[in-house]
Amino acid sequence: MKIMGLDLGNKTLGVAISDSTGFLSSGYPTIRFQNRDFASALAQVFEVITANKVEKIVLGLPKNMDGSLGSQAEISMDFKKKLEDKTGIEVILFDERLTSKLALNTMIMGNENRKTRKENIDEMAAKIILQDYLDKIRR
Repeated sequence: MKIMGLDLGNKTLGVAISDSTGFLSSGYPTIRFQNRDFASALAQVFEVITANKVEKIVLGLPKNMDGSLGSQAEISMDFKKKLEDKTGIEVILFDERLTSKLALNTMIMGNENRKTRKENIDEMAAKIILQDYLDKIRR
């Protein structure tokens, strides 16, 4: 079963897709859209879901460090509902605290230059969200 990981921002949507065994997360090109045009993001992600025969989606839920939910978390929860309504696929919200920091550190350790990091940070964050989820369900 292929599972998709998503990291939703205000202008980008990081995407990762698992292998068919649900063991390994791989990056997919970042979806870009106009500021807060989540309808466009939804349409683009729908095409990726269809092309890759995705059966489950894991969407990062940006919690505050104290575990509370802020405005960005509300945007993710609204996107989850719209994604489920459009696709009929189960969408799981998954805590993404510190994911972007880990993604950035991973890219720095890999000696990626600043421009490359900026272009790929969302994809890397989505890979981490999805891989964390896959590791959690295997335990």
